[in-house]
Amino acid sequence: MNLEEILAGCRGTPAEVTDVLVQLVGEIRPADPKDYKTAKRNLQALCYLLGARPELRAALRNSLIQLAMSHRHSELYTSTGILPNTGFVAETMQRIGYKLLPEVLDPGLLRSVLRRSFDRPSDRHWVTGVGAAVWEELFCAVRFDELPASATLPHPLGELLRSLRVLSYWIVACGMEPELLRLEPALETRESPFVAQNSEMAAYIEVYPQRWGQALGEDTDDRHLRVLFSQCREVIERVRRNAARNGTSIALTYNLQRLRQLLKRCEQLLDILAGLQRDPGGIGAYPSMVTLFTQLVHDECLRNNLFRHWRQNTELIALRVTDNASHHGEHYITESRQEYWAMARSAMIGGVVIACMACFKILLVKAHMPPLVGALSFCLNYGLGFCLIHILHGTVATKQPAMTANAIATTISQTGGRLRELERLSELIARMCRSQLVAILGNVGIAVPLAGLLAFAVVSLTGEAFTDAEKSLHLLEEQNLVHSGAVFYAAIAGVCLFVSGLLSGYYDNYAAYNRIPERIRQLAWARRVFGEARMRRVAAYIGANLGALSGNLLFGFLLGGTTLFGVLVGLPIDIRHVAFSSAFVGIGFVGLDFSPDPWLFAWAVLGVAAIGLLNLSVSFALALTVALRSRQVPDGEWWPLARAVFGYFLRHPRGFFLPPKKGD
Repeated sequence: MNLEEILAGCRGTPAEVTDVLVQLVGEIRPADPKDYKTAKRNLQALCYLLGARPELRAALRNSLIQLAMSHRHSELYTSTGILPNTGFVAETMQRIGYKLLPEVLDPGLLRSVLRRSFDRPSDRHWVTGVGAAVWEELFCAVRFDELPASATLPHPLGELLRSLRVLSYWIVACGMEPELLRLEPALETRESPFVAQNSEMAAYIEVYPQRWGQALGEDTDDRHLRVLFSQCREVIERVRRNAARNGTSIALTYNLQRLRQLLKRCEQLLDILAGLQRDPGGIGAYPSMVTLFTQLVHDECLRNNLFRHWRQNTELIALRVTDNASHHGEHYITESRQEYWAMARSAMIGGVVIACMACFKILLVKAHMPPLVGALSFCLNYGLGFCLIHILHGTVATKQPAMTANAIATTISQTGGRLRELERLSELIARMCRSQLVAILGNVGIAVPLAGLLAFAVVSLTGEAFTDAEKSLHLLEEQNLVHSGAVFYAAIAGVCLFVSGLLSGYYDNYAAYNRIPERIRQLAWARRVFGEARMRRVAAYIGANLGALSGNLLFGFLLGGTTLFGVLVGLPIDIRHVAFSSAFVGIGFVGLDFSPDPWLFAWAVLGVAAIGLLNLSVSFALALTVALRSRQVPDGEWWPLARAVFGYFLRHPRGFFLPPKKGD
């Protein structure tokens, strides 16, 4: 059927009219949802037909009015695109359920008509892609101004006012949630804008029908309402800032997101009502109507989209997690020569502990424990060892990318991609590179010789090899660049590093949000046993280091348990960490009486270099991606940054490898 035949069927019951609209949208819809030119051409063809055939225009207009008069509007305006008050988890489960078994549509709802007409998730692309001007042209082509002016408030506008009342009540409820009151106590002690807007909204809704068709007056305009909405948004931003500093939760993020949606929808409906009050013919309200229409279609198409739901409601907690990591990341980026050599010393401390951990891992393997007990022993060896490095103020080079990436993302967000600011960011990346390089050299430069020395000491003291020839050969082959799968296993370790960095930020957020230090100081029995002063120091240390200790412990368990997990699920997965791989090369070198096969040793050394590169690059890329998205930095910022960094490297290559000269 063509457009003319479809429009000729715009008569009959509301159900029949809905079927006609479904056919009409199907005729306009392009084969490729992103083919905006075709969609625009189809809409313009419909506009031309409506202008040339008054009887078809009248039939479509009467059908649309019939649908508006016979269907309930409220759910469309108050529910579509607005999170329900059921909570994050309940909404997630509901969306999963509706994906498995589609929701039953209520034929009496205007929202059901919209869902049936735009029933493909991809419809959002062409509906928004054709541009607002084309939809305004279509609204004009229907010629609602040909209808006689109504002396009383039309039924659809009464539905808008009822929807505004519901939205206003929900704003009050969300604005007085305990989560918000905890972070913004002034909402209780002073008049809350969330409550004040409800009183103003009630007065507006009462007066609007009485002044229908009259000029706007102070008692019918919405200026005071919009001021109160602005104050509500200011409160939301203050709560967000407090949450970024004092900790947040998924529930708080969900509630703030819902509040923003409610405020935005109220303003969209007010825009339409104000436009119709100024111009009862409707033309002045068309831009606002088009904005709401395209927004409703977009939201309905994504109503069961899980990824969008998760991304919207984890944004604040992701920001809190990555922001905390960025503060730690600043300590991993050196600036002066003193900081550079301090980083080298810190990395050497890490290298000492890693060499001991690698040797202890060999002893655990020799014990021939059952698989589960052995894996748990490996986990504790790694986890407690990493915690010890942190306690001793040492550095593990591969832990740096997850921290430094967030510091860089913070700077990118602050510069906003302005080229004049990217020079400073390029210098930051150069400092990060040389800090990372000295940390790796400090770890590996100590771990390799010390692990070899410990293995040699065992031979000298006991007369028995620390690792026999077969085991030593196996240690070198495991790091082989070509035949061992070391590169793939190194990428898995990079993912583990990224996960541990996120967990570190999460537990820092957990400690702040749940006020763990304050709660520890309230333990009466602990104060009696250990003393007030000591408990204050313990509480302060846990508050400052809970995230780092948790992240290190988890990373150890990920490294130690990955192999067992692979065995349990039947997958050939393992991990390779550059510091431990280098230590194992040192042990294998000694175990083969300092004379391994040259080619095998060379490939093992190259393998260690590749392992280090994959460890760092994978964890850095993942951490930077999450950090940029949590700060809503657009993807287009990458290219100006890449060009700026490359140019800075050409001008200052030394800064990427060595500290500044004395006096700089």
